[in-house]
Amino acid sequence: MQTTTLKYASQRVAKFYFVAALGLFVGQIVFGLGLGLQYVMGDFLFPYIPFNQARMVHTNLLIVWLLFGFMGAAYYLVPEEAETELWSPKLALALFWIFLVAGALTIVGYLVVPYAKLAELTGNELLQTMGREFLEQPLPTKLGIVVVALGFLLNIVMTVLKGRKTSITLVLLMGLAGLALLFLFSFYNPHNLVQDKMAWWWVVHLWVEGVWELILAALLAFVLIKTTGVDREVIDKWMYVIIAMALITGILGTGHHYYFIGLPAYWGWIGSVFSALEPIPFFMMTVFAFNMVQRRRREHPNQAAVLWAVGTSVMGFLGAGLWGFIHTLQPVNYYTHGTQITAAHGHLAFYGAYVMVVITIISYAMPTLRGRLANSRRAQAVEMWSFWLMTIAMGVMVLALTGAGILQVWLQRLPTSNAMGFMATQDQLSFFYWVRIGGGVGFLVGLLTYLSSFFVGAGAEEAQDVGGSVLASPAQRA
Repeated sequence: MQTTTLKYASQRVAKFYFVAALGLFVGQIVFGLGLGLQYVMGDFLFPYIPFNQARMVHTNLLIVWLLFGFMGAAYYLVPEEAETELWSPKLALALFWIFLVAGALTIVGYLVVPYAKLAELTGNELLQTMGREFLEQPLPTKLGIVVVALGFLLNIVMTVLKGRKTSITLVLLMGLAGLALLFLFSFYNPHNLVQDKMAWWWVVHLWVEGVWELILAALLAFVLIKTTGVDREVIDKWMYVIIAMALITGILGTGHHYYFIGLPAYWGWIGSVFSALEPIPFFMMTVFAFNMVQRRRREHPNQAAVLWAVGTSVMGFLGAGLWGFIHTLQPVNYYTHGTQITAAHGHLAFYGAYVMVVITIISYAMPTLRGRLANSRRAQAVEMWSFWLMTIAMGVMVLALTGAGILQVWLQRLPTSNAMGFMATQDQLSFFYWVRIGGGVGFLVGLLTYLSSFFVGAGAEEAQDVGGSVLASPAQRA
């Protein structure tokens, strides 16, 4: 285990964001397990935490902890890319506490106060923004998110302007600016349902299938440059091609949400064609990651981070690409929309594309934030076990949800007469729901295993190697 020092002291603020992200991640999974149990035991935790409250907490924690991860990644990555200290570490810390406290109070509000009462208490009548999936946050929380996003962007932009400009920081800034800009549509909540759904998808879809993909590409490129030693020019070319395809397919692919909400029929063609092309950038990302690892000029000591990076590209392709393609064409989506097939795609896409890339940057950055070039071999072995535990468990959940979705379509959507009712259909899916719970338990075990890797020290042999390296001359240590 080799020791090291941070290039820039202000990078240390990233550690706060990473720790908060992982803590909120645990909360998200715990509530997800509760939701899974409520599918098979309808009165589980009722009336203390009913399904609608648990689901809001589960999905909101997902969004918030990923945002913490993205922000921490930017605070670590940008000073190193710009070759200068962060513009204002104090601003970064202040925004961290504002975001954390606001997020915690919002979650407590969901759990303690009935949602209608929460809307009344937080001034929703002044500007009606609540009540939409993923955007349930009260008005003060939404305003707080805007303030945090603007302060964060100011900090990052000022850091980039005073230092070196690279392709990675440019792409990252595009993604982060788009994330903040598109969130403003959450304040637009028209009474017309068609207009409402259009604006809602401009936030939700264009986040996860648009600007977040730019952030994903930038983080993946940064880690691969650091761990493989491949020329920056080569990685830049790959990154530009990937993000170009991601933006073209992601923006026009929004049309696959417009099939049945009252918009013109031509969206059926546009949505089907361009959403069918969306697996291409993720496939390119997979080829890119494997190509860079094969062409590596050195063996980086942090092999766990390399595993997460390669895993991101593969699982992102499977979840966002393949499982998205399965039901994105209009004639198929007519039957599958809103079924458990959608849930299967959502779980695997978020895990493969965004959860794993945040863990990738944390796995690369956290050792250096703790004064090490990489974790010990024992710690990395534990971390690699966690990778396989979480990935296999997610695969079990996704296959269970896919099976449930297929049966749901067969029983409820396909029959032209004597179609089974919704609740009767749910009873027939209980086997798949129990399997999903098993996968969820396995995923939580994998996550706890990952967290435990931070507390695993070096073995006796490694400690002796470190002692020897400390006693070695500077030339020998170099």
